[in-house]
Amino acid sequence: MSKRLPTGLYALTPDTVDDDWLAMAVSAAIRGGAAAVQYRNKAADAAQRLRQAQRLARICREAGALFIVNDTVELATAVNADGLHIGRDDGDPAAVRAALGAQPVLGVSCYDSFERALAARGIADYVAFGSVFVSAVKPGAVRAPLALFAKAREAGMHAVAIGGIDAGNAYEVAQAGAAAVAVITAVFGEAGGVGRADATRVEANARGVVEAFEAGPRAATGVKPQ
Repeated sequence: MSKRLPTGLYALTPDTVDDDWLAMAVSAAIRGGAAAVQYRNKAADAAQRLRQAQRLARICREAGALFIVNDTVELATAVNADGLHIGRDDGDPAAVRAALGAQPVLGVSCYDSFERALAARGIADYVAFGSVFVSAVKPGAVRAPLALFAKAREAGMHAVAIGGIDAGNAYEVAQAGAAAVAVITAVFGEAGGVGRADATRVEANARGVVEAFEAGPRAATGVKPQ
């Protein structure tokens, strides 16, 4: 039986200590079309991360969205997440897979390295390349060329794009061959201040990215989405 993997809009949560806003925003993103949600919070303490992850896991489960936890096997296991996403500093993918088990989804960040993606093939269920565009969250991140997505698809890998993606460029990433786009700011706004989006705006933002992504294959015919 094949696993369910992130496709289309893969919403990544922003750092916030406001549990209620986060729950509201994730619910709105799912209503707007996010098929998967990744919980990441680099600022909160362990107790708050557990509390937030438990709440979001329940929201995703009830809404039918895939729920992935960033970084730690322990947190993913504690909240019975659908899977885990790791970067280069989160352990060897083979060791993480052994600790996680065979059934949960495992995603691996590969940045701009196709070699890292090849090394993770057979271990990871999906690979992520990025930053594809300039990212407000990680402005200094290495840039990943769009050509990586066609190479990954040809190699039989499920590839996710991350970094600077919004409704204005998601179609380019889909056209290049990405299976999903991981988005933070263009869906949730600036979570830490007055720029953070309310439920109506989050839902509209998510829908805009979904529509742009779905227009990607049509862009191959030379028709750019409006």
